[in-house]
Amino acid sequence: MIFFLVLLGGAIALVVIGAAVDGMPYLLSTGVLLLIIAVLYLLARSVSRSRRRPAA
Repeated sequence: MIFFLVLLGGAIALVVIGAAVDGMPYLLSTGVLLLIIAVLYLLARSVSRSRRRPAA
């Protein structure tokens, strides 16, 4: 979960910096890509945990 929080924090920081500083749209796009990666990581983690149900 720490990995997700680091990705999310980094993505938000890059989006804010890229939007606030003129001439740095690459930071904005990198932040958006990191945000997408964070969401996909959370989805993959959720799916992998849901498949490991104990056989009753």
